[in-house]
Amino acid sequence: MPDFIRDALASKKLTDAYDARPPYQRNDYIGWITRAKLPATQQKRLAQMLEELERGDAYMKMAYRAR
Repeated sequence: MPDFIRDALASKKLTDAYDARPPYQRNDYIGWITRAKLPATQQKRLAQMLEELERGDAYMKMAYRAR
């Protein structure tokens, strides 16, 4: 995991929420964020991930419910 993502999760206290997600979701989030070509796009995607983790009811703008 890139440092900037790890730092963002830690600063928002969302590391546990991230770790609780299934491995495929964690991998999707990381790949989706890091594949962005522009830093602004990376930040936008990072913000979306953090918001979804904070709410706990979404994954890539789709409904999500933890089991």
